[in-house]
Amino acid sequence: MTRETVRQQLIRLRDLIREEREYAKQMDLEAMARIREEKEALIQILDSVKELHPSDYEYARQIRQENRRNAYLFKSTLNWIQETMEFFGRRTAPTTYGQTGHTLAAPVNGRLLSGRI
Repeated sequence: MTRETVRQQLIRLRDLIREEREYAKQMDLEAMARIREEKEALIQILDSVKELHPSDYEYARQIRQENRRNAYLFKSTLNWIQETMEFFGRRTAPTTYGQTGHTLAAPVNGRLLSGRI
């Protein structure tokens, strides 16, 4: 594979990672799936490259940086979703205590999202 071809593929991979982030912000899962397939194909092709030309190191650095940005976005979004689900899973009724100081079973489920109407 020629050096110019490798450079073009690195640039395309970097651009795909950036597009993936934009589609993630828009929550366009179909476009993200298309991007992922193209990224996987490019990575398979680039896997055969044993050594980069020194002038292409900057593109590899940009790819690593963009990939880390996406990872941070996905991780923080996942944490936000988990915290939201934890919030909705908490009991809404406060804990009540009996005469002896022990907790009493609440008569209601107390979950905001119980799955029942």
